[in-house]
Amino acid sequence: MEIFTLSACETTAAQFFDTLLERKAELLLDVRLKNESQLCGFTKKCDLTYFTPQLAKARYVHDPDFAPTPELLGAYIKHELDWHGYCEGYKKLAAERGLTEEFRQKYGQYGCVCILGSATKKRRSHSEILRELLASR
Repeated sequence: MEIFTLSACETTAAQFFDTLLERKAELLLDVRLKNESQLCGFTKKCDLTYFTPQLAKARYVHDPDFAPTPELLGAYIKHELDWHGYCEGYKKLAAERGLTEEFRQKYGQYGCVCILGSATKKRRSHSEILRELLASR
């Protein structure tokens, strides 16, 4: 199984969907905590539900089980936690929730999965940590 990440931030729709097509993603797994605000642009949940199968020929799933807690994400965004602290917090949460096994059970049938996060030039995303955890299993 190939697993890669893509950010919902600082990208155009063309770049976003071209990447899904080029990588032959079968599943776009949205692991964002918040994916319905106006700031999401074309990556709002309701839009991706339509656009992903139409433009990328992939399935779209929003699975908040893989999102950080609001408290963990808030501490990182407010700079109360640095990247290392955020990684450790998310890894602990992933272990408590059994996320690697849950991923395999729910999505193990896909050959290529894109994990959608919200990294920016200034802030990294837990989607990157999740990909690393899944790759190591």
